[in-house]
Amino acid sequence: MGRRDNRSQRPREQRGEERGEELDERVVDISRVAKVIKGGRRFAFRTVIVVGDNNGRVGIGVGKSRVVPDAIRKATDRARANIKRVSLNGTIIPHEVVARHGGAEVLLKPASPGTGVIAGGGVRAVLEAAGVRDILTKSMGSANVLNVVYATLKALNQLKSVETEAVRRGKDVAEVSPFWTRRKNGQPK
Repeated sequence: MGRRDNRSQRPREQRGEERGEELDERVVDISRVAKVIKGGRRFAFRTVIVVGDNNGRVGIGVGKSRVVPDAIRKATDRARANIKRVSLNGTIIPHEVVARHGGAEVLLKPASPGTGVIAGGGVRAVLEAAGVRDILTKSMGSANVLNVVYATLKALNQLKSVETEAVRRGKDVAEVSPFWTRRKNGQPK
């Protein structure tokens, strides 16, 4: 009797192998790590990959292997499997947010259109893959790339849409949205 493979029974979307869909893949970090064994050290490579559709969906994957191409493949597969939707207001985040992961702390502030992505390293990769085009950021605390990337994703997951926040507060959507999107005397600003 042959061995049965359960992976082929799951739908394509659940496997995270959405090869037909064009996703933006970015290698954030490749680092050499060591495992101490009886005969000395065994070296491997750890890669951090960010995958996004530039339209509000982003995922992070970490892969480890003795060779870099295998580590990148593993990380890409994990990132595709972990894609999550984040609340955006067009190409801008709806409100300011701060998140922590380990020793890394990340501050994300919405910026008026035309500002661009003012961020560095891992924060920039996550935001651009998610589709954010105008934002101000500050990375505080630890500069560990992996923790900074996770803190950025945690901050994006904390975002609430303008519509749900307006309903929660009992206000009009225009009152809750950023000032540059509000109308003044019936005319767009």
